[in-house]
Amino acid sequence: QVQLVESGGGLVQPGGSLRLSCAPSSGIASTKAMGWYRQAPGKQRELVAIIYREIGTNYADSVKGRFTISGDNAKNTVYLQMNSLQPEDTGVYYCYVQSIFGSLWGQGTQVTVSS
Repeated sequence: QVQLVESGGGLVQPGGSLRLSCAPSSGIASTKAMGWYRQAPGKQRELVAIIYREIGTNYADSVKGRFTISGDNAKNTVYLQMNSLQPEDTGVYYCYVQSIFGSLWGQGTQVTVSS
């Protein structure tokens, strides 16, 4: 079974940067979207950024201008460059891939923004 492997989380001070990466353990055919969600303690999981193969990218208003999502379609790898991080960005970040066969989620990587 294909798994999504995330990396790049950690502890960073406010104003700092992190880069998250997500790659599948094996090939995924016919992807439709790749993206990132996050879940803060006591809150619901929310969309951070996503790339739709047909229509482009979409960002949560709270991260526009600070985060950049990019992807490698050939490798089905997706990245999230996070700049100017703030304490409210703290949470578990989940990679998400949608294909014509269904959806996959990563196991999550912790991002903590604190001084």
